Order: sequence, then structure tokens, then C-alpha cells
Amino acid sequence: MKKSFAITLILGLLIAMLSVPAGAQDDRWDGSDDLDTNPLACGMEDMMMEEDMEEGEEEEMMEEDDEMMEAMEYDGGQIAMMDDMESMAGMDITLVDVPKLVGIGYFAATTQGQQEAAEELGNVTVTTDAPTEANIDDQIQVIDSYITQGVDGILFAANDPVAISPVLRSALEAGIHVVGYDANSEPDAREWFVNQAEFNGIAKAMIDSLVDQMGEDASFGIVTSTFTTPNQARWIAEMWAYAGECYPELEWLETLEAQEDAVLSFQSAQTLINKYGEDLDGILAMTSVATPNSADAVQQADLCEDIAVVGLATPNDMKPYVNEGCVRDVVLWNPVDLGYAAVYIMRAIIDGEFAPGDTSVMAGRLGELQVVNGSEVLLGAPFIFTADNINDFDF
Repeated sequence: MKKSFAITLILGLLIAMLSVPAGAQDDRWDGSDDLDTNPLACGMEDMMMEEDMEEGEEEEMMEEDDEMMEAMEYDGGQIAMMDDMESMAGMDITLVDVPKLVGIGYFAATTQGQQEAAEELGNVTVTTDAPTEANIDDQIQVIDSYITQGVDGILFAANDPVAISPVLRSALEAGIHVVGYDANSEPDAREWFVNQAEFNGIAKAMIDSLVDQMGEDASFGIVTSTFTTPNQARWIAEMWAYAGECYPELEWLETLEAQEDAVLSFQSAQTLINKYGEDLDGILAMTSVATPNSADAVQQADLCEDIAVVGLATPNDMKPYVNEGCVRDVVLWNPVDLGYAAVYIMRAIIDGEFAPGDTSVMAGRLGELQVVNGSEVLLGAPFIFTADNINDFDF
């Protein structure tokens, strides 16, 4: 009798745990990491906060931000200074860019920005070389080959933050400067990381868009690349924290990996549609490949009015879905500017104009960019593409 009661009690507890909304659960969702989260304040009006501020209030906030940035210690890596190394300040330098993969619009845009920066500077040559699939082993092999060949600097966007770090440390030990962008490594494996937007800002923008379209009790699934991709893991972790704090009635159904692959992304969206039917109110797509293919799956299923697709993607890939009304919001930043900033920061490091302890760096047409989190340079706030502005962009 006692045994039957115990089994019944355990089953009841399991069912209760599974029925709790995602925002109220204690465990993190699949794909997140173990780092601390920092959810922003609840409410959709915060995106317009800076525009509504009085001049004095804005200056006071900027002073507080400066004090906070000064208080954070540099936690990046250090290049090995060889005894016979000559200063490269002002001299011609050769860089290699190793993104997650080549052949997709997003990294074509970052490459464009890098080439624009190199042309402006006049003393920088950049070559992009990466695998055609988002495979960390292949990415490591490419980086290792350039360490052997010898370059002045390596730019990278990591497929895996931990796995890529040893080869980047080897580059630093060989006297090669290392700057990351888009997807980070472990901090001590590179000197600086160009962060396209704060992770909690991306998380808030995506969750707020979903709630605005489908309500505070919407149920949704996620299509990401892999659970180990660092930027996506951080966005998911921050979405988890923000949703739990601000919209506890949201129901988080499932997260699927799609490997930065168009076919897998489409199939993953189809899986969510077929599996959850009318219970699916939204799909949050975490990559520039997953977002248009998720929108395509929803459009082909004739469910544009029933399922909101909110994701990160380049405007050219999303114009058909936004202009036809199947997607309302696309969250991103300008990847051309991201690549552009990475080259300017590398040049500033080599010229001795940007070093640990600095709180900002000049980046050409982008002006002054701020240092955050010790060794990250912040590109800016996320940008929302809509039918009102998406046709103004071409990348």
C-alpha cells in the first residue's frame, strides 16, 4: 500500500513539474549556459526611454555608465611580446577573418564591413577563410593553419566558445593579435570581443515582440543552431530570465537545433507546427538562417496570422516575409558595421591606441564605441526591422 502511494506521489510530482510554465521553472532551458543572467526591466516602453529623457537625466545616466565601465577590470588575453618583435604601428598588416562559416548572407555582410574598413585605413589587408558548414573542428583547423603561415591578426566568430579557445591561445602565444566578434570565446583566449548588442537587450526585444503580437500567455518554440553556440546560448539564457521575471504565463514548448542549415531550419519549424498545432503561438528563431526558413514554413502552412515569427536575420532575406505581412519584426544590428568595427579595433590595438584599461575606442565612421564587461566593445542597441524601414537597407 505504501509502495503504491509513493509511486502515485512521485508521478504526481513529475506531472506537476512538467505543467509549470517555463518562466516559473527553476532549471534553465536547454541550450542556455551556467553564467549569471541580467534581465532588463519589464515593459516595452523602455526601448524609447533615451528619447524621452530630459538632457540632465541622460547626462547623469551616461556618467553612471562611465563609472561602472571604469570599475570593471580587463579580463581578456595578452599577446606574447617576443623580444625581437618590432612595433607594427602604422605599418601594413595582414589579417585573417575566420567566421563560423561562409556562404550565408550574414557573414557576407560582416566581410563587406571588414573590406570597407580595410579600404578606408589603407594599411590593412583582410582575407576571409572559413568552412562552409558551422563545424568547430574545421574552424579550428583553419585558424591553426594561419598560425603556422603567420599573420598579424586573427578575427573570429566562434562556433563553440570553449573548444575554440586553445587554438586562439596558441595564436596569442605566437605573437598574433586576436579579436572576436559575433560569437565569443573564453575571455582570456582573445584580447577583445566586439559585442553586437547586449545579450539581455536582444532577449528583451524578442520576448517583448512575441508578447505584443500574441499575448502574455503565448506558447512558443525556439529554432537555434546548436546549444553550444555562445551568443545564442546567452540570448536563450537571458530570454529565460526575462520571460520568467516579466511574463511568467508564457509557455516555452521546445528548443530545436538546426545547425545553421536552411533545410534543417525549415524542418525544425515544421516540426514545431506539426507537433503543437493550435497550441503554437510563436517561433523565436536565433540565427540568420533559421529566421527566414521558419517564416517560410509558417507561410507555406498558411499560418501567418496564427504564428508570430520573431528572429534575428538580415533584412534582404526577410523582405519578402515582412513586406507580405507574414513577419512583423526582425531583430538585429548592422552586421556590416560589426565587421567594420572589428577591423578598426584590431588596427587600434596594433597601433597602441587601444589597450587594457581603456573605456572606449574610436572606430572610423562609427565614432566612439564603449567598453563593457571588462574586455568587450559594444556596437550598440538592437535594431528592429519592420515594414516601415526594412526596404531602406540592402544587406
